[in-house]
Amino acid sequence: MNRLPHIWCPGCGNGIVMKAIVNAIEKAGLEQDKTVIVSGIGCSSRASGYMNFDTLHTAHGRAIPFATGIKLANPELNVIVITGDGDCTAIGGNHFIHGARRNIDLTVVLFNNNIYGMTGGQASPLTPLNKTATTAPYGTVDRPFDPCELAKAAGATYVARGTAYHVNPLVEVISQGIQNKGFSLVEAVTQCPISYGRRNKLGDAANMLKLMSERAVPLKAYEKLPAEQKQDKYPIGVLYHEPAAEYAQEYGKLIQQAMEGKR
Repeated sequence: MNRLPHIWCPGCGNGIVMKAIVNAIEKAGLEQDKTVIVSGIGCSSRASGYMNFDTLHTAHGRAIPFATGIKLANPELNVIVITGDGDCTAIGGNHFIHGARRNIDLTVVLFNNNIYGMTGGQASPLTPLNKTATTAPYGTVDRPFDPCELAKAAGATYVARGTAYHVNPLVEVISQGIQNKGFSLVEAVTQCPISYGRRNKLGDAANMLKLMSERAVPLKAYEKLPAEQKQDKYPIGVLYHEPAAEYAQEYGKLIQQAMEGKR
């Protein structure tokens, strides 16, 4: 394959998440010729170039509007968006919340490595408080988004989180997101040992995966923890699922009404 060796640094978790997406596509039984992968700009967004589907590698932060256009043009297609924490929640933030608001049938897999990896290690909207970056050498003071809570509040009908350590559960939540007929967000927590881990003295990739195993807790177990034990932990699994009318279908009804001259 002429695209190998891949672009990612040694120890990067993006390949793990990419494989989880491919396994989820297989698990969901999607047809290759009816599946489109759309990505923006950044380390995670390079994954589309290694996947044997119809793919688009688009502009920074614009993966969701590109994907929206594809879905509206051909609602029969399965459209999966690959994006990163900066790509999705910074320059792409408005597209993210309006995609969720519309509840268009997209599955958005947000690779969260807590940093702008490709462009120099700047702090992203998901960099935790007090962590260092090239743009925050003394630690961040900006409070980070919780992208799952943001998606839920904006109107997404399926919200889940997984990690590069918990591979099989990650495959499962992505597969379920694909099968949800509406806007689905899956946050995939993944390690960046170079731009984030090294700068914040988190050790190598193996140690960062170990930290994930200790801090990520299945939702039901997380809910039972006392408040003081939740401080350095986060829930994984399906966090929210509430079906609602899907945008492309509703838009199709509107077009039909207009063609029939009805108001």
